[in-house]
This record gives sequence, C-alpha cells and structure tokens, in this order.
Amino acid sequence: MPIAPENRWLYPIDWRELSALIRFGRARGRCERCGRPHGRDVVHLGDGSGIWWDEERAAWRDGRGRRVRGLPPPGVLEARQPALHGLEAAPRLPVTRVVLASCHLGHDPSRNGPRDLAALCQRCHMLHDAPEHRRTRWRKAHARRALGDLLGR
Repeated sequence: MPIAPENRWLYPIDWRELSALIRFGRARGRCERCGRPHGRDVVHLGDGSGIWWDEERAAWRDGRGRRVRGLPPPGVLEARQPALHGLEAAPRLPVTRVVLASCHLGHDPSRNGPRDLAALCQRCHMLHDAPEHRRTRWRKAHARRALGDLLGR
C-alpha cells in the first residue's frame, strides 16, 4: 500500500530498501505469519477461514501456515461441485495474488528496527491492522460529530 503523502515524513529516506530487506531478505519472499509466497496466485476456500493451497508442498495451509489435513486437492474439490443440467458450470475456487508488504507491528512508522517490522501478505496485514483501523474510524466519526456540535450543524 502506498504511503499517504501526509505520513511520508514519518518514514526513513531509505524505506524502499529497508522494506525490500525485510520482505525478501529476512522473510525470503513469504508472509511471516501464514507463509504465502509473494507474487503468486494462491487458491483458497474463500470462506474467511484463511485456508489456502500451497502448490510447492501440495498441501492445504491454514491462516498460520500449518498444514490442514483431510481436504482433497483443489482440482478434486472443483470436480466434486454438482453440475445441474442447463446451468453454467459450478464456480471455481477463488484465487488471489499475494503481495507482501512491510508492516509496522506497533503501528508506529517512526520505529523501523528489525523487531518492529514484519513481512505480511495482504490478508495477514489487514488482520493485524484491524483494531487500529477500528480505532481510527471511531476517532474520525467522533471528531466529525464534535465539529458538528461546535458549529451547530
């Protein structure tokens, strides 16, 4: 995700290099939470469970990168979808392209040490940032209300 112009001054001048070092040096191009590979299209169940198909290891993985047993490969799952005469083919399993980003674990962009950063895929990054997004949304909503009360609107 691009850095908002108003927050650009919080990041070091070598942020691109630092981010690349975390994502591709330390994490070796994989999410540090779930193990999804950067730049690849991964098949997932699409039910919010975070379960995805790891092609390299031919196994389903959960949201933490652990192996999930008991699920057949994606091709078998798709073949088992019921087909009804006269209707379109059953939908295929959802596919998402994985993009790694450097995440500030403490939500403080001025702290850029190795312990303060993690390489996360978009799903893990959103899950990590969800409480902060809720706080920000709450703060902005109350600020708007307060401004409305102040101006008599």
